[in-house]
Amino acid sequence: MSKPNVDISFDYSKYNFRDDVIYSIKFPKGINEEIVREISRIKNEPGWMEDLRVKAYKHFIERPLPMWGADLTKIDFNEFHYFARPTDKKGKSWEEVPEYIKRTFELLGIPEAERKFLAGVGAQYESEVVYHNIRKELESKGVIFVDTDTAVREYPEIVKKYFGTVVPHNDNKFAALNTAVWSGGSFIYVPEGVKVDLPLQAYFRINAQNIGQFERTLIIAEPYSEVHYIEGCTAPIYATDSLHSAVVEIIAKKGAKVRYTTIQNWSVDVYNLVTKRAHAYEEATVEWVDANIGSKVTMKYPSIYLLGKHARGEILSVAFAGKGQHQDTGGKIFHLAPYTSSRITSKSVSKDGGRTSYRGLLHVAKGAKGVKATVRCDALLIDEKSKTDTYPYVEILEDDATVTHEATVGKISEDQIFYLMSRGIPENEALNMIVLGFFEPFIKELPMEYAVEMNRLLRLEMTGAVG
Repeated sequence: MSKPNVDISFDYSKYNFRDDVIYSIKFPKGINEEIVREISRIKNEPGWMEDLRVKAYKHFIERPLPMWGADLTKIDFNEFHYFARPTDKKGKSWEEVPEYIKRTFELLGIPEAERKFLAGVGAQYESEVVYHNIRKELESKGVIFVDTDTAVREYPEIVKKYFGTVVPHNDNKFAALNTAVWSGGSFIYVPEGVKVDLPLQAYFRINAQNIGQFERTLIIAEPYSEVHYIEGCTAPIYATDSLHSAVVEIIAKKGAKVRYTTIQNWSVDVYNLVTKRAHAYEEATVEWVDANIGSKVTMKYPSIYLLGKHARGEILSVAFAGKGQHQDTGGKIFHLAPYTSSRITSKSVSKDGGRTSYRGLLHVAKGAKGVKATVRCDALLIDEKSKTDTYPYVEILEDDATVTHEATVGKISEDQIFYLMSRGIPENEALNMIVLGFFEPFIKELPMEYAVEMNRLLRLEMTGAVG
């Protein structure tokens, strides 16, 4: 039996639209210290934030590009617009949002999702959040869910206390860039003992060509609180590149539980270079559920520092790389306290010459007794042109630890296809079933509406037959 002859592609048409916008503010291309200071002045920020921005900018220009991971040498940082404000008005009700922006998010299904099952929604268009809302019953319990710009103005003591404590401004080149020019993002504060039963969501949309989007998200979960935050992102396709470089910081205090879910579906001209990190204190749980489907290049490794006894961390990372894509993803967990536990699960699919890379670190510090940790990496290659790499780092400095690592790389075999087709299943459906089954551990962790959407995104359009 000959090998399957298949052509595989995503239908991105739902997301590939753009608006003709007259921006209230749009900076020229390029970055310098004056641009950084002007962003702070436009936002009327306190002096400490402007000083931090400038300090971060100086570190950014001094820090070289990382020479490991994906090829970033073609990025020209002077070819991006670092700030674009589509409107001077942010809506607290959907009716207040400008019509063209409202139409964009309606096409993406945001208002419908909010009405159905979300506790709160934020929508960011280019550099700034244009809509934010949270259910009144959560507000009455002291939950804060606002864009980060608003948080700097209205909750300056909390922001100043935690901003940059998990991801310092000099952590890496792209964290420094984000700290210098950040705009938008979400700020979440959950008081002690409060459990947010429904997810909070933010959606990030790039519309214009050559835009840089640099949201900053900060989540603080006080002792024994719980929250689940979901973010999605898309952009139209252009002939030239855009840059998305976000920073996410999570602080989960004693007994708190935070889950952060991302469905990244950027267009294939976006560099997606993100730093995500969490601190989990005694008995706290942090979970990253991370999907990377779009972008030209993604470099993203959600990290958890387990800082207190019996803290728990889990990272579930999936990636899909098609033609011209490199998904360099994975996760890092640092066991810095006794009796902590963790699990990293990575799944990737490569097709049409795409490349996926798992890059992970599991660290067990001296004195962190009784650690239990598991790492599993599975990669699936659809064709002969595609590539996958695994770069696992395991550092164990404590004898009293139980650590397992398992990795597999496989192809869709002729036998699998033949078996399913012999049961009357067409070839394209058979391939879909195998890929969707491969990603099932991820999809089952999503709320139902997101699982349906994720299945739709992963449902490959295939033609050809097994000869």
